[in-house]
Amino acid sequence: MAAALKPIRFDNLAEIVKHFGVSARRIRAYPPPGKATENDVITIHDRTDRLYELVDGVLVEKIMSAPESALTLDLAWLLWNYLEQNPLGYLMGPDGAVRLMPGLVRIPDISFISWDDLPKRERPTDPIAGLAPALAVEVLSKGNTRREMDRKVREYFLCGVRLVWLVSLAARSVRVYTAPDQSVTLAENQTLDGGDVLPGLALPLRRVFSEVPQQPKSGRPKGGKRRPNGRG
Repeated sequence: MAAALKPIRFDNLAEIVKHFGVSARRIRAYPPPGKATENDVITIHDRTDRLYELVDGVLVEKIMSAPESALTLDLAWLLWNYLEQNPLGYLMGPDGAVRLMPGLVRIPDISFISWDDLPKRERPTDPIAGLAPALAVEVLSKGNTRREMDRKVREYFLCGVRLVWLVSLAARSVRVYTAPDQSVTLAENQTLDGGDVLPGLALPLRRVFSEVPQQPKSGRPKGGKRRPNGRG
């Protein structure tokens, strides 16, 4: 496991928002930013049923709406069917917290844990699993930012994750990372495979997104006039 993160001192809320690349409403004010611990992650969830990730001593709320939740379960079901035939490990869902390193707790929407990382083939019983998944899946929500997700991808690989999928409902695509700087985006007419992590897995993305409504294309209606300020 990588060395523990040292808490960062922040002088104001603007610095925190810029550092994490998320909206201020997702930053929990108490415990004070920079002072939060793993115990806060557990006790706040038990008390409020809200999920927070722990990064740099700050609690950042995990966001997911109904469409992302539904697709997460669809994808988990497809992965579960594969694992029934290929018992390589087990899955955790979007409330399964993992300690990537001391002081860094993330909650992927789907985690695949390989039995190779658990010699006794026993699931951890701690509220926060002290291991990195072999595969981390993030189903993107509207509130997720590019900066936030880039940071997550880097952290995942730094801490031992071998494969990351960023799933976009809006684009009906999956960005597959095999390293922080190595990725490919698969469109709906392509097939998602599991690489060396889930050998033999083949998921046609048309099936994955089959029940996801088509998003209306953005842009100016035909014949629309450009506004005086130059915006469409």
